[in-house]
Amino acid sequence: MSGSIDDHIFVGTDDEGNRQNLLLKLANRHGLIAGATGTGKTVTLQILTEGFSKAGVPVFAADVKGDLSGVSQSGSETHKLHDKLIARATKIGLIGNDYAGLLGQGYSYSAMPTIFWDLYGKQGHPVRTTISEMGPTLLARLMGLNETQEGILTIAFELADDESMLLLDLKDLRALLNFLSDNRAEISREYGNVTTQSVAAIQRSLLRLERAGAEEFFGEPALKLEDLMKTDENGRGIVSILAADELINSPALYSTFLLWLLSELFEELPEVGNPDKPKMVFFFDEAHLLFDDAPKALIDKIEQVARLIRSKGVGIYFVTQNPMDIPDSVLGQLGNRIQHALRAYTPKEQKAVRAAASSFRENPSFKTEDVITDLGVGEALVSLLDADGVPGIVGRTLIRPPSSRLGPATAAERKTTIKNSPVFGQYDTPIDRESAYEELEAKAKKMEQDAAKVEAAKTKAKKTPKKKTTTRKTTSRRKTKSATDHVLHEVKLVGRQIMRTEGRRIIRGILGGLMRR
Repeated sequence: MSGSIDDHIFVGTDDEGNRQNLLLKLANRHGLIAGATGTGKTVTLQILTEGFSKAGVPVFAADVKGDLSGVSQSGSETHKLHDKLIARATKIGLIGNDYAGLLGQGYSYSAMPTIFWDLYGKQGHPVRTTISEMGPTLLARLMGLNETQEGILTIAFELADDESMLLLDLKDLRALLNFLSDNRAEISREYGNVTTQSVAAIQRSLLRLERAGAEEFFGEPALKLEDLMKTDENGRGIVSILAADELINSPALYSTFLLWLLSELFEELPEVGNPDKPKMVFFFDEAHLLFDDAPKALIDKIEQVARLIRSKGVGIYFVTQNPMDIPDSVLGQLGNRIQHALRAYTPKEQKAVRAAASSFRENPSFKTEDVITDLGVGEALVSLLDADGVPGIVGRTLIRPPSSRLGPATAAERKTTIKNSPVFGQYDTPIDRESAYEELEAKAKKMEQDAAKVEAAKTKAKKTPKKKTTTRKTTSRRKTKSATDHVLHEVKLVGRQIMRTEGRRIIRGILGGLMRR
């Protein structure tokens, strides 16, 4: 491939001496990085991240093992792998054979501008979104709800919209679900059937979600997409690294968050057609988690997003062990492919090797199926789109060495990077403003106060000396009793809802003997 250094990312050199370049103008045609554990996928992800950053393209990547954090630190001549990196750079033509201890030509050490993020707020800036922004469809997938339960969750969202109640965090959703259960007869008539059993099942799923750590994820301040699409003062794209070594233990939360982020990018970004380079590149590591047990409707949605989001200037690169982890409808849209070694010890693995080999444009110099199992660490079969958008002939390629550190950043280095990031202080302190929970609680208190006033009036009336009963007074007492009974009924409904939401309040006064914590 040809082109100036500004219009492509150099990936490596194949065994025929051809340079494999990823053209920036076609980088939003998406891509695949595949291969067994330990074959070099992380390094390939790192050198692509560097290439996009240097080209002024912001990058978002999940760091499942912690190794990708090294992109925030410069490589060093004192690093234990320095000699091997130099040997690789020399072999692929980045450094001349007369190398005498000083880096030069097309290879130098440098760090990339980096922002660390973490859903749990431990290894990066906290990442949050609101319940409303997540929406019922993705939330139902995250909670593992069936179709009926998802329908009731959708009713809850519709009710919140109609009543102008904000759903920001999990306690808002819990309060709304309890309100739904207590008023299911009235709500069912207007919105559709709501059953106690289904609401209870959703509440149990909500509890499991909290135990998985999702409570930290839902709330404010919510993540702003523009903070993922920044460049530094030198015009380099900022690399957003999501710490996922702990998050990956909750695969549903991990995959749903990344899918939500893709959906938000799709919804908010304007159409840009075919830009000279992407507006942003998104690396989805452990991509099989996105599709495991996913219903067809969700896979169709992912396919649609992948197909249309490239017109918004966003490139998606799936990183996975096996290409068969990706549905064919999505795999067919991935034009740029880098395939590291696969193992073929079982019939299933042999089938995967054949499938992966058949997806490449054949090279007459070798049999692709044989080479896939013979690749060394740092080698890959590479096929990238040419200037006409046609997949190139597959080449057995040595991947270039990274300029940033090969290996993770230390805790101290991560802390310094966080302190110096452009979003420092913007997300670190949670905000809990008035929303559905507070509105329902306030309504319950008001009804309690109204009921107390009525009870006080009844007590005062009992202490007043009895006079001759008249028809007018009898009618008045009947009206008072009717109004009191109505208020007591409403207080009991809302009171039960508040008691179940947080267990923090106890109804006093006239309901003291009727309600228990």
